Amino acid sequence: MVGLLTTVNAAFNRVAMHGVRSEILQAQAAAAGLPLHVVELPWPCPNEEYEKRMSAFVEQAMDKGVEAMAFGDLFLEDIRKYRETKLSSTGLKPIFPLWLRDTTALAHEMIEGGLETWISVVDQSKLNASFAGRRFDESFLAGLPAGIDPCGENGEFHTCVTAGPMFQEPIAITVGETVVRDGFAFADLALCP
Repeated sequence: MVGLLTTVNAAFNRVAMHGVRSEILQAQAAAAGLPLHVVELPWPCPNEEYEKRMSAFVEQAMDKGVEAMAFGDLFLEDIRKYRETKLSSTGLKPIFPLWLRDTTALAHEMIEGGLETWISVVDQSKLNASFAGRRFDESFLAGLPAGIDPCGENGEFHTCVTAGPMFQEPIAITVGETVVRDGFAFADLALCP
């Protein structure tokens, strides 16, 4: 079984933390030709509840023959350790294909490789809200203040991919208003009608 896994905030019907609408998530999975596995989370969601729901998913995945889970983490040791610890007793192998990649080079490589990506949310304690809803391109990278990781690995921003070589076709979206909540600026991305 190969597929995509994400968590969705059930109260808002959006990808947890990224704020991306579930319809876009489903369109991404369809464009990639991969099954989508969603773990719904309540709002608010204490970490104990998150871990309980993720453990249930891992158990189901293992019953279906899943042997490994890949993560897009780049360099945050504490996040990697957390994932390894949580999977250590399950038998699932954690895989980190991008681990310790130079994030500046990786950001340029993704753009040059044809990824079309939009900034879905920014942490206002690290980056100005005006960056929300912008396209992740060379202009975006050039405008980042000093100290901001070009891949947002420190949580400065999160993204939504709408085109790339892994998709059978691009996903057309519109960028709506930016909503500020709990110190984050969320760009309301929506599928084009």
